[in-house]
Amino acid sequence: MSADRARSALVASLVRDGRVRTPAVRAALETVPRHLFLPALDPGGAYADVAVPIKVDDGVTVSSVSQPSMVAIMLEQLEAGPGHRVLEIGAGAGWNAALLAELVGPDGAVTTLDIDDDLVAGARANLDAAGFDGVDVVVGDGALGYPPAAPYDRIELTVGSTGVRPEWVAQLAPGGRLLLPLTVRGSQLSVAFAHTAPGRLHSRSVRSCAFVRLRGEGADPGAEVALPDGRWRVQPACGSDDADVPDPRALARATTGAGTDRPVAAAGTVADLWDGLGLWCAVADPGVVRLFGPAGGGVAPALFDLGGVRATLGLVAGDGCAVLLADPEATVRACGPDGDLAAERLAGLVAGWVDAGRPHAADLRIEAVVPSLAGPGGGAERGSGVDRAGPGDVVVDGAGTRLTLRWGPATG
Repeated sequence: MSADRARSALVASLVRDGRVRTPAVRAALETVPRHLFLPALDPGGAYADVAVPIKVDDGVTVSSVSQPSMVAIMLEQLEAGPGHRVLEIGAGAGWNAALLAELVGPDGAVTTLDIDDDLVAGARANLDAAGFDGVDVVVGDGALGYPPAAPYDRIELTVGSTGVRPEWVAQLAPGGRLLLPLTVRGSQLSVAFAHTAPGRLHSRSVRSCAFVRLRGEGADPGAEVALPDGRWRVQPACGSDDADVPDPRALARATTGAGTDRPVAAAGTVADLWDGLGLWCAVADPGVVRLFGPAGGGVAPALFDLGGVRATLGLVAGDGCAVLLADPEATVRACGPDGDLAAERLAGLVAGWVDAGRPHAADLRIEAVVPSLAGPGGGAERGSGVDRAGPGDVVVDGAGTRLTLRWGPATG
């Protein structure tokens, strides 16, 4: 298959599946030759709907060319248009920067940066080969943005961050848009924020996503820990500096498979571990964790299959825990002296999710306030939010920005 035919087939599938909604994004994807940014692949590989790693350090992917369907979703979220000044953080191979340049046209400007010299050199060469020599490609730490070309009408991160950094908000023009893969209680979400007032952002759309993490000053190793046997890992919903973070070692009891089972209001899925039910539970209760382990032995056969790894959602309470089972469906297993308490809480969270209409990432609303930029009285006090989901808000602090999470329709 030729490159042109492969590109046309890819775009047609993205339109059919609802990833591409606007003529501008469709035209950009039809115009920019992705295969020139992945010269080692044949057209079939270059236009497959998969992410392609382009740099690996110590066995860990640190840069990739993003999956086309995710790129399309984020371009629709960003709403970049003619004349916009755009900053992209995470140059990769340069393909997304070329798409942005196509969207903003000759009257706009695109700056893309990356922390590694070799990635910047590669992106520059690819952009030149594809005829996009007007894109400014620079080396820099994305956590700091790029002040020389600010302010920007649009800022897009193609790497994941655990917070909204004040530097990005300070470099965003009034009424501009910040789009980033943001980790919220252990789930990575593509959040499009509108800059509504000094130091204040409101989400306009939220989607599930999965990106490599930001490196440099904004790097965060995460709070994931290994259980004593070394075979199981635990990812708390809260950060390691959160006063409410549970002791994940209590989950060691669950890995043996012993415990008491009870039914809950809904069955879970692999996707629910991060979106839907999993996101709802993690936002609502700081005792929520995600558990990962080997495919065989103990509780593993009863958990969710995640590409050869077993995983589940759990909750720690005191000296006990509860985990959601894939088999039997709609079942929670209580383990340890306080297991019944943990199971009661987890069952209540599942019931609350069902009663709320089974919301997913797209139903989450996020307000971000940078107190240092908002001025006197611009940010709410930490105690003004409540610590559980439901009728109130959940407040999360990090990276110099305060996030307020709530479920329900957008407030504009």
